[in-house]
Amino acid sequence: MGGHIIHMKCDIGVGNTRVSQPRATRLFKTRSPEETYLLGLNLGRLLSRPAVIGLSGPLGAGKTLFARGIARGLGVEDYVKSPSFTFVHEHRGRLPMYLVDVYRLNDPSEAEDIGLCEILEEEAVVVIEWADKVSALMPQERIDVAMKWDAGDESSRDIVLTGHGYAFAGIVERVGRGDEPS
Repeated sequence: MGGHIIHMKCDIGVGNTRVSQPRATRLFKTRSPEETYLLGLNLGRLLSRPAVIGLSGPLGAGKTLFARGIARGLGVEDYVKSPSFTFVHEHRGRLPMYLVDVYRLNDPSEAEDIGLCEILEEEAVVVIEWADKVSALMPQERIDVAMKWDAGDESSRDIVLTGHGYAFAGIVERVGRGDEPS
């Protein structure tokens, strides 16, 4: 299987030149949409600095619901919905938040056309739905959220949070432990 090199002006993720860094991974099982939302809410409450959060999983896995929880944890009051056709929605809370949906991108190079490179440089929380489509652009320090259905229960999800880098590994270790700020 062959591949091709994409040359882009955006070099945030530095492609394959990743360096080893601290990482924390935790598996959560949510048994309802409300629990998925609350897990996102807990994560959002723990964020005190700009962050990139990459969400991946199949259609209907709960990525937008999880993002809605993050937004509420950041103090966003408006309704958060997936920007499927506009690609990007900006929200204001105690930290600015961008929700980016790259599902409709046919090629990672199109990320530049929707302004993803500039958004990743913002002092904001950037939540990217379908982040696996733009993995080469993701910064080394980030939080990855992989979601999938529990095989035996349609309303249950297995959600794996991985924090890359000291700060985000520490946040992932604290999610769901009851020490979120109120």
